[in-house]
Amino acid sequence: MLEQWNLLSVEQAIGAILPCCGSQAWARGMAARRPLLDEAALLAASDETWHNLAQSDWMEAFQSHPRIGESHARQFAASRAAAWSAHEQKRIADADAAVKIALEEGNREYEQRFDRIFIVCATGKSATEILEILRRRLQNDAETERREAAEQQRQITQIRLRKWLQR
Repeated sequence: MLEQWNLLSVEQAIGAILPCCGSQAWARGMAARRPLLDEAALLAASDETWHNLAQSDWMEAFQSHPRIGESHARQFAASRAAAWSAHEQKRIADADAAVKIALEEGNREYEQRFDRIFIVCATGKSATEILEILRRRLQNDAETERREAAEQQRQITQIRLRKWLQR
């Protein structure tokens, strides 16, 4: 997969990798770093690119996700990203009604407080675990939470890049 991606035009390379993160600037940065020879180089380039982005680029990536507990991604999210989100959040679908309601309420509170959706690396976490994380992060100040959300997005991107390599 990586060998093929390295040979694509810049625009094709951007389009191919964009679902892994959701930030155009990140995807452009990744395409500019080609050729990347192996998974380790890809993941390292991703981290470095992510950490050098502007806050507005982070926000673009955050907006590419559905809310925790939603069954669909936002309209503009790529179908691959939407499928990955659904898989990452699959354990939430099995949660009891009280936990789902608490997540909805927590999402609303988070959005009112921080003016963006709650981002968490949901892979392998139960709905109850995610709810606990949400409640803890609601106590953060704005800057601490911005850094936490960015770290969660970085982790999600790493997972998605590994999936992307396997397709």
